[in-house]
Amino acid sequence: MHEDHDHPEHSHSEVLKRITVMLEEDQVESLKELAEEYRKKLGQRWTLSAMLRVAVGDFLNRMGKIT
Repeated sequence: MHEDHDHPEHSHSEVLKRITVMLEEDQVESLKELAEEYRKKLGQRWTLSAMLRVAVGDFLNRMGKIT
């Protein structure tokens, strides 16, 4: 996925690396839907990049690779 920018309010001390990700169309649509739900609940914009980081972080946490 290629995002032009991320918002400072979502920033942490981690360094973000720009990569290209190939996803299935239904995965992209689901991430867009979740981004809209987060926007409504939290009152701020969520990019696809941010949603993908949430999803990958959750997966890595469940696999015991990060805490």
